[in-house]
Amino acid sequence: MKYAEIIQSADWKTEKHVPVIEAPESVKAGEKFTLQVTVGKEIAHPNTTEHHIRWIRVYFKPDSGKFAYDVAFFEFDVHGESVEGPNKGPVYSEPLIQMALKLNVSGTLLATSYCNIHGLWEYSKEIKVDS
Repeated sequence: MKYAEIIQSADWKTEKHVPVIEAPESVKAGEKFTLQVTVGKEIAHPNTTEHHIRWIRVYFKPDSGKFAYDVAFFEFDVHGESVEGPNKGPVYSEPLIQMALKLNVSGTLLATSYCNIHGLWEYSKEIKVDS
C-alpha cells in the first residue's frame, strides 16, 4: 500500500473534511501574503471529543522543482475533553489556521488534514509568482 492510497479528496463545498486553502491567485516575488486553511468551511465539521480534526499540514511544491517543502504543521489538542467526561471541557480548538508566507517562484500549495474518524484529506491550490 502507498500513502497516496489512503488520502482522500473531494469538493470542499460538499465534503466537510477537506482542508480549504485560501490564498491569492498570484503574488509578487518575496512579498508577504496571508494563507488560511480551514476544515469545514462550507459544511461545519464536528468538533467533539469523539469526532474532530486533529491536525493540518501545509506544503509548497515549486513548479520548477521535484520535491515539496514542508511549510507548517498545526495541531489541535483540545476537543472538549475533561475529567468530568467527553464534551464537558472548558476549551475547544477549531481547525482554522492563518499564517504569513513569501514565495519566490510559482507552484502549488498543498494542505492535508486528519480527522480522527475519517482519516487523511487533501486539497491543493496553484499560485503564480510575478517578478
